[in-house]
Amino acid sequence: MRKWRSAVVTAAWVGVGTAAGALGAWQLATADSGVAAHSRPLDEEAVERALAATSATPSPPAPTPSGSRTHSPKPAERSTLRFTGGTATVECRGDGTVYLVSWSPADGFHIDDDVERGPAATARLEAEPSDDDEREDLPYEIDCGKQGRPVARVVADTDD
Repeated sequence: MRKWRSAVVTAAWVGVGTAAGALGAWQLATADSGVAAHSRPLDEEAVERALAATSATPSPPAPTPSGSRTHSPKPAERSTLRFTGGTATVECRGDGTVYLVSWSPADGFHIDDDVERGPAATARLEAEPSDDDEREDLPYEIDCGKQGRPVARVVADTDD
């Protein structure tokens, strides 16, 4: 009877370990699948703004007098920026402005609702720990830096 009970306990531990390993592998496989999620659902106006920003087609360049050259602005470049509280897909635009396309909190954090996504010289968001009592909030300013690549900096928390 004792051997049978030992075999059942061992089988249960193997089953739990296998399930935990499979769950962990699934989380790792889907963690950075390129689909960034917002920390909150978008309202209809936000969806329309996002669609307009991503589907806007540039107008054809105006004809120039012969012999003159125009400087066409650099196209917007998207990249993923990782920071302590999560990740953000950021667009650095040719005019030097930044636009937060999407963002996703890291495990143990959520992104505060008052995100300033741009386009502007600086975008802002705040990563708040889920255990509010133990860790400080992490307010970030994001801009396109000197090389035109996104840079996130923790700034002083002004909510207090």
